[in-house]
Amino acid sequence: MIPGNEPSFRESVDLMFNHAVALMDLPPGLEEKIRVCNATYTVRFGVRLRGQIHTFTGYRSVHSEHMEPVKGGIRYAEAVNQDEVEALAALMTYKCALVEAPFGGSKGGLRIDPRQYDEHELEQITRRFAYELAKRDLIDPAQNVPAPDMGTGEREMAWIADQYARMNTTDINARACVTGKPLNAGGISGRVEATGRGVQYALREFFRDTRDVEKAGLTGKLDGKRVIVQGLGNVGYHAAKFLSEEDGARITGIIERDGALFNPHGLDVEAVHQWLVKHGGVSGFPDATHSAEGGAVLEEECDILIPAALEGVINLGNAARIKAPLIIEAANGPVTAGADEILRDKGTVIIPDMYANAGGVTVSYFEWVKNLSHIRFGRMQRRQEEARHQLVIDELERFSADTGIGWTLSPDFKQKYLRGADELELVRSGLDDTMRIAYQSMREVWHDRADVLDLRTAAYLVSIDKVAKSYRAKGL
Repeated sequence: MIPGNEPSFRESVDLMFNHAVALMDLPPGLEEKIRVCNATYTVRFGVRLRGQIHTFTGYRSVHSEHMEPVKGGIRYAEAVNQDEVEALAALMTYKCALVEAPFGGSKGGLRIDPRQYDEHELEQITRRFAYELAKRDLIDPAQNVPAPDMGTGEREMAWIADQYARMNTTDINARACVTGKPLNAGGISGRVEATGRGVQYALREFFRDTRDVEKAGLTGKLDGKRVIVQGLGNVGYHAAKFLSEEDGARITGIIERDGALFNPHGLDVEAVHQWLVKHGGVSGFPDATHSAEGGAVLEEECDILIPAALEGVINLGNAARIKAPLIIEAANGPVTAGADEILRDKGTVIIPDMYANAGGVTVSYFEWVKNLSHIRFGRMQRRQEEARHQLVIDELERFSADTGIGWTLSPDFKQKYLRGADELELVRSGLDDTMRIAYQSMREVWHDRADVLDLRTAAYLVSIDKVAKSYRAKGL
């Protein structure tokens, strides 16, 4: 039953959880243990800026410690509140379980508009926030590992990592206290693109199975599919760029703060991105129709809709007018519980957020492992792999010369075959494998159980089952 009033993000997560556990045989006590948030810390701290003290409010929520450390981003936004942070922490628990990243779920937020402060001021604020969290073990390589989220990025993560290291001067694993860092500060190749790349890999896996494609009323592969992207931030930009440049998809619509661009023949994603960086919005961009009411473009005809910005953009107010047969949730919670039911009744297929945007936490896991092992991926085996491949090439060319066959290997093949995998290629390979395996676990439940009608329910069933097994192994 669709709620009479629009459910909040927190209520949406709880409703979706309840819908899934109703199909499971969990003891009531264990069900409640999985559902509730273990702890939320609220901090209010002061920073002297512009000649006076400014007080900021931040949160760090730990949803589940069935595995440790717990993992989850820190976002900077004026709308940050405890309910939102706790709902996001719950999603992180299920997300990590689904993609088999060995973390519990956590999330953090600071109620701030980062655009109102210069870089030095943001550094002061970030370091003080990190100090308040770290001294309570809410930042720690073995207990709680943040990452970037909306409003934060590599720069903020580098500040947090440095602040933790200053407070823990003998911790050899200090760099592992946070992920999403710049490469020169212990980061990993491919982390910036990870969530958008994960969206691409998720869609590729979806289109590998004709049963899934038919359920969405689509045919064929990704090539030529019309895509509308809401939000051209880090996630939306990379997803749109990779889908258009590597898979032949046509990005027909891009929605941003100041409206939307639409071109049925396709938009140049890189050109729009450069325009956005330079002008702060999409208004005025040539070669496209600009609509001041960006929300209306969500309702345009397309094959794939990618909401990649905020929660609740598809809700009871517009769900009935959404025409896309396939929605992939690149953002957290872009479809409310009420809208989810409307779309499900219409036959719309939704690839849920807990899976679709798990590329970020997956590559964060790789970065955490890299920091703990103190060696970049590929360093030990890359040249040995190249040497072994060179032996094969040399033997083939010797055989051709000795027998007089006269064939030669193409230079392009030799170049690709002889190059050993570097860190970026290994990260992409690991992410692709993770997204495939996780999707296949959802697909199996979706197709094999008559009482599971959508991928979101399947995702919750898979992840909750894994969390339940972890708690049982602990003796609960």
